[in-house]
Amino acid sequence: MNDTPLRLVGLRGATTCAANTTTDIRQAVRELIDDLVSRNGISPAQIVSVTFSVTADLDACFPAAEARQRNGWDSVALLDCQQMAVQGDLCHCIRVLAHVWLPPEQTPQHPYLGEASRLRPDRSGHN
Repeated sequence: MNDTPLRLVGLRGATTCAANTTTDIRQAVRELIDDLVSRNGISPAQIVSVTFSVTADLDACFPAAEARQRNGWDSVALLDCQQMAVQGDLCHCIRVLAHVWLPPEQTPQHPYLGEASRLRPDRSGHN
């Protein structure tokens, strides 16, 4: 990072995957993280931590294991947890909370992809 003052921001996002398979979960995580990084123009040095939560119907693999494969993410603190089960919640959903350093004037962008766009229509671009 450079000498520009930065502020710590929590970026949220979510996506869904087609099935409870390692391949589908990894693909969904890649797309979600690619979009989060691209929309916010962040580098690994700006990322403090990333927490993934998954609905109870996703247990084929850990989302953080896919994120850990990214170049430069070896110093990023990654955590997986299970999303609280709420009746009527979206199935096959992966949520993310990333703590990152952004310039003060930059507006955070929160990607909500796939069926998860219904969770936050105000942030999904589908409203």
